[in-house]
Amino acid sequence: MRIIVTGGAGFIGSALVRHLVGEGHEVLTIDALTYAGNRASLRDVEANARHRFVHADICDRAAMEQAFAAFKPERVMHLAAESHVDRSISGAADFVQTNVVGTFTLLEVARAFWSQLPADAAEAFRFLHVSTDEVYGSLGDQGLFREDTPYDPSSPYSASKAASDHLAKAWARTYGLPVVVSNCSNNYGPYHFPEKLIPLIILNALQGRDLPVYGAGDNIRDWLYVEDHARALDIIAARGRIGETYNVGGRNERRNIDVVRRICTLLDEIVPANAPRESLIRFVADRPGHDERYAIDATKLETELGWRAQETFDTGIAKTVRWYLDNAWWWQPLRERYDGQRLGLVKDAAQ
Repeated sequence: MRIIVTGGAGFIGSALVRHLVGEGHEVLTIDALTYAGNRASLRDVEANARHRFVHADICDRAAMEQAFAAFKPERVMHLAAESHVDRSISGAADFVQTNVVGTFTLLEVARAFWSQLPADAAEAFRFLHVSTDEVYGSLGDQGLFREDTPYDPSSPYSASKAASDHLAKAWARTYGLPVVVSNCSNNYGPYHFPEKLIPLIILNALQGRDLPVYGAGDNIRDWLYVEDHARALDIIAARGRIGETYNVGGRNERRNIDVVRRICTLLDEIVPANAPRESLIRFVADRPGHDERYAIDATKLETELGWRAQETFDTGIAKTVRWYLDNAWWWQPLRERYDGQRLGLVKDAAQ
């Protein structure tokens, strides 16, 4: 198939692009290469004849129209987004622009392209909108996010993603655009931007620096290995029912502090230091509006489409730690741009 992947130079996007090219598809990656977009993440497919790259912003309608007209996609997989909660707290405008206005622009371009396709091609066309479990808000000690869980976003990031989800579903209901939506739990794995929890802890621990943990570290996340997620997205786009939502989760709930401690243990085993790396843990002021717990019920995806996560948290985190140890060529230049400073501090609205 000919597949457009927006945000394909990002963390999840690049994993998806590598997967799709490996499966024999022709892929056009569209990415604005903002702070978290990195063409180095596409190194394995850059020379492949089945892969092309366009440097463009999804808010640029003319550029999107040109890309659709030239490539003639049979499937669109929309991952382009500003995606870091901390950054959204201190700079919400970019999140509204990219996640809301950009999604609207892409939906309109896709709708215009789809409406002119021959009947059989229009019937086969799919638009997958990729989102997050954070749109559902915070869970208590019990329960799981299901596809019918009411939206209750807490941060500017999750609110902007909730808005984009509603746009995608409205375009399916109002215009008949063949949209499918996915909402995933926290991803981790290779090529993860160094400001996120797991790569930040790995790299700080390697360098003997403080390991910052928000609050008491009791916030719980359901961790999903990024390559498992890429497989899920391919399956959802290929076989998911139009207008439906599919939740993607790894069934790997962990407290943040336990994630940090596991990374410390792995690094101590592989590259021993003078003292256990747990001694570097520092509890810091919590993130404003920090959701207590996320956990996904992936039953619908597992039973209806037959997907299963292949990695447990223990196997996936071991692979992830090893990847960062072996691939300083990728993360070192990023580390020079983002050196682990605290993000997400609330600014005075008048500033």
